[in-house]
Amino acid sequence: MNPMLEGMLETALYARDLDQAEVFYKDVLGLEKISRAANRHVFFRCGPGVLLIFNPAETVKPPASNALQVPPHGTSGEGHACFRVSGRNIDAMAERLKAAGVTIESEVHWPNGGRSIYFRDPAGNSLECAEAKIWGIEQDI
Repeated sequence: MNPMLEGMLETALYARDLDQAEVFYKDVLGLEKISRAANRHVFFRCGPGVLLIFNPAETVKPPASNALQVPPHGTSGEGHACFRVSGRNIDAMAERLKAAGVTIESEVHWPNGGRSIYFRDPAGNSLECAEAKIWGIEQDI
């Protein structure tokens, strides 16, 4: 089988307060900001992919006729994203989060091996840092 889908390129989460989201993802998680468009979105580099944080009140609006024709989208409520973290870095990430005042909600040791930590961003999105082997992917990056 030769899958045409090669992997996930981008993941989107939603936050009404983009200033707060920008500080969290840049300063607490250490992601590199790619761009920000006023109160509509802020984008971050995350490994080989991109994390998109959208303001849901803005992305439901149709694009202007002279703008890129990205269809309106959005969601209500909190979402979930999982960051791939090597086993040797999970404890360091947990300490970084705790030092920033972020509560670790749960630590899970999975039956396949590997573990995850769960926490929330300021918008209430459920975030996870996990070893790839929780999904049977043996090679950590």
